[in-house]
Amino acid sequence: MSWLGLYEKAIPKDIAWKDRFQITKDLGFDFLEISVDESDDRLSRLDWPLDQKRDLVRLSQDIGVPILSMCLSGHRRFPYGSKDPKTVQQARTIMTKALDFALHCGIRNIQMAGYDVYYEDSTPISKNQFKDELALAVEQAAERQIMLSIEIMDYPFMSSITRFAEITKHIHSPWLTVYPDVGNLTAWWNDVPLELKTYISQISAIHLKDTLPVGPKSLGQFRDLVLGEGTVDFVEVFKALKEVSYQGSFVLELWGDTVSDYKQQILTSLSFIKEQMIISKYH
Repeated sequence: MSWLGLYEKAIPKDIAWKDRFQITKDLGFDFLEISVDESDDRLSRLDWPLDQKRDLVRLSQDIGVPILSMCLSGHRRFPYGSKDPKTVQQARTIMTKALDFALHCGIRNIQMAGYDVYYEDSTPISKNQFKDELALAVEQAAERQIMLSIEIMDYPFMSSITRFAEITKHIHSPWLTVYPDVGNLTAWWNDVPLELKTYISQISAIHLKDTLPVGPKSLGQFRDLVLGEGTVDFVEVFKALKEVSYQGSFVLELWGDTVSDYKQQILTSLSFIKEQMIISKYH
């Protein structure tokens, strides 16, 4: 049975770390995925002193819930493809600090947001600049033996695993992989089973999330759905993964600050996912 992790943001942000780990364990998950997003609060985690990181690891070990991965979306605010050199330098700094945080806390996999830019216009220059900067980041990850994985996004630049694979033609490293979000893949009208099967050797982990598709009159919905409320065909997802013997982990992606009963949202989504696995005969 593949390990199943819980995205940190599925639990409200005002809950203490000790309780956060205990809730993750009590709800039946194997590990937690920490978030370092574009907010000042979560970006400041990268500046924690070593003692504070040790305290986090000690809590994790005492309760028995490791932090195996980091969702690093801070580059949405500080993108590698920015026209502003100061922003690009900040993007580099964020990556270096994130890799060191992972090194100190035993995190094995950093899921990096696949944005060349987000609050600026995307151009051929911004896309090429992203690729050049990514190559440097992969070198840093390789030195620390930490996997750097690109997330398939809610954004056209990285809207399929096929688009990620184009980058790997220029960056040849076992430390660069893809961390697909099956919800985002679905929202962009990809052939999700085909994408997963074609690029299985480059997939390090998978986000389980539901979405509503992008269309002529819709921007889609990429978050805040209980699993089962969107259009992702999870049975076909698990059938495809079973066909290619996927053994990696999954992370259930939800947001707890936007609902009245976050635990029920998690349990409802977890029950749904287990049912889809049984139907697909994934295990």
